[in-house]
Amino acid sequence: MSLIILDRDGVINHDSDDFIKSPAEWEPIEGSLEAIAQLNQAGYRVVVITNQSGIARGLFNIETLTKIHSKMRRMLSQVGGKIEAILYCPHGPDDQCQCRKPQDGAFAELADRLRVDLTDIPAVGDSLRDLQAAQSVGAKAILVKTGKGEKTLAAGLPDNVEVYDDLAAVVTALLEPQS
Repeated sequence: MSLIILDRDGVINHDSDDFIKSPAEWEPIEGSLEAIAQLNQAGYRVVVITNQSGIARGLFNIETLTKIHSKMRRMLSQVGGKIEAILYCPHGPDDQCQCRKPQDGAFAELADRLRVDLTDIPAVGDSLRDLQAAQSVGAKAILVKTGKGEKTLAAGLPDNVEVYDDLAAVVTALLEPQS
C-alpha cells in the first residue's frame, strides 16, 4: 500500500489569513475530497500533517479543531474517501517546537508510528515550510498552486519540487500509468 502526506489548509480546504477557526469556516477546495477518495481507491493511505498555530494564539481550542476535522472526515466519507491520520502542531511560530513545519518532527513521528521510511513518499503542500519539512526527511515535495501556493511559487522554490494546479492534478499525475 502506498502513502501520501497532505497539508490541510490550502491543499484540501480553502485557507484564510484569519485562520480556519470553526467547522463553518472549513470549506473544501473543489475536487480535493474526490481526489482523496481516488487515492484511497488506488490503495493509498492518506495522512494529514498540519500546523495549527491558531490554538497557541487562542483563536480556537483542540475541541474546535476536532470538530473541524470531524466535518472534513464526514464530507470525505460522503464521496468515498478517508484520512488515516491527522498529525497537527498546536504551537505558535515562536515556540521552538520540533513538530511545527518547517521542522520535521511530525514527519518523524509519522514514520515512527507507521514504521515506514518517508524517502520519496509524496508530500503535498502550498507553502515553503511544507516543502522544507518534506525534503528534510527525503519525501517527494509537491507544491499546489491553491492556498498560498501561487505566492510560494513566485518567491522561488527549492530544487526538485514538482508543481501542480491543485490536489486533483497531483492525484491525476500520481495515478497515471507509468510508461
